Amino acid sequence: MDFRVLHLRRVRSLPNPEDGLRSLVEHAPRAEAWAERTMLKLGPTLTLLYGIRRRIATGAIALLSIWFFVHVMFGANGMVVYRQKKSEYQNLRQEITGLEQQNQRLTHQIDSLENDPKAIEEEARDKLHYARPGEVIYVSPVPATPTSRDSNSAKK
Repeated sequence: MDFRVLHLRRVRSLPNPEDGLRSLVEHAPRAEAWAERTMLKLGPTLTLLYGIRRRIATGAIALLSIWFFVHVMFGANGMVVYRQKKSEYQNLRQEITGLEQQNQRLTHQIDSLENDPKAIEEEARDKLHYARPGEVIYVSPVPATPTSRDSNSAKK
């Protein structure tokens, strides 16, 4: 087996700290000049912003408060949705109450039809048209539906 390393990269030497300081000293006047030019350009704007910082903060708080109010009122779980859900809940409670009353009424009717002879007789007379011996039942005829007559004048 061959363990020779054929291509070694040249290891760079670490920079000398004196070279870094020398470079910094050489570029410092240019950096200071740039900073001074920038401050001359931005100075009036920054002074104005510093002077009205309270107004800016008040405006930011007002915008944040308005956004928060809109979110609370009209957001996914806001007051508008809450009121809709509350009204839907009340409607469902009323429907449940009505269905429970209807269930109790039908349960009572079933119980009376199973046990009460008078209720059985009344149901037989109403629904099945039964009668006792000697009784006569009068039933009104079903009204006939009027048929429309086609006339020749309508076709012309």
